[in-house]
Amino acid sequence: MTRLPEADLRHVLARTEGFWPGVRNRRFFLTGGTGFVGRWLAESAVYANDRMDLGLTLTILTRDPGAFRSRAPHLADHPAVSLHRGDVRDFVFPSGEFQHVLHAAFDSSRRPPDREVWDTIVHGTERLLEFAHGCRTKSVLLVSSGAVTGPQPPGITHVPEDFPGAPPPTPEFVYGEAKRAAELVSLIAGRELGLSIKIARGFTFVGPLLPLDAHFAIGNFIADALAKRPIRVRGDGTPGRSYLYAADLAIWLLTILFRGRPGVPYNVGSEHEVTIAELARFVARAIDPRLPVEIAGMPLGGPPVRYVPSTRRAREELGLEPSVDLLESIRRTADWYSEIHSSR
Repeated sequence: MTRLPEADLRHVLARTEGFWPGVRNRRFFLTGGTGFVGRWLAESAVYANDRMDLGLTLTILTRDPGAFRSRAPHLADHPAVSLHRGDVRDFVFPSGEFQHVLHAAFDSSRRPPDREVWDTIVHGTERLLEFAHGCRTKSVLLVSSGAVTGPQPPGITHVPEDFPGAPPPTPEFVYGEAKRAAELVSLIAGRELGLSIKIARGFTFVGPLLPLDAHFAIGNFIADALAKRPIRVRGDGTPGRSYLYAADLAIWLLTILFRGRPGVPYNVGSEHEVTIAELARFVARAIDPRLPVEIAGMPLGGPPVRYVPSTRRAREELGLEPSVDLLESIRRTADWYSEIHSSR
């Protein structure tokens, strides 16, 4: 896998450079470094370290250091980075103090058995908090999910952080329920152990590293367009989504880590809603307007189905706004994947 785009990493640094001098010579610990979110956090931190001569070190927990090195050799072999072998549920704690812990361990592009989802998210978070307390961590960034509030009611166009909903207690919603439990055990640890817990609830994203062959509609559409085949919408195209570009995601997460209020969740995403059918047309427009969009199902009526956040808290408290629009986000993602394929 190639590096992330230089222009995007410069953009992340330009929006976060005021934070980095305050963490000079600090030690960071990251879980989920091979996933979409974790890689963006890792590369952004290493880029800032190199450009600002910060003296940071980053330890990345990984079950398979060899696989990590094959995917990101520029990170694995970087002098500021060390790989620590282990599973988040039972890893042996590395020695020394770590001032910042970034927890992004679960890769939502995978669909493992339900028990593994629960154990990795909940028990993995408990293990990580035990580690954070023992290594005198100053702050923990918990990458959570908008799924913690359950299905979005039809009457709410943008779900806020204080919405009191919850996932239905069924295995189909194990991911959201596990993320909800992870938030709770983190807040308990914050109260009982004195940890500063920063919570970021991610919604939907687009950008380099987003899998094109998983269950993400926008990734599937980009894959169709790059293959010059019709862009296929499997359902009726009516659900609403919104997409934040990955560089903005990194900016938001780092801002929450360094400036967010402890114990207060922040929604991370875009408020610009599009239907899945509109999204497919956006992808065609961004990559090849000649490509047809094929919608498999017919609209059945009924209330709208949405997964769209209110980001008022992030906007008003932290000054965060999306800086890359959807069309440009799709183009940048497609260009990155095109470059990868052409270099092979």
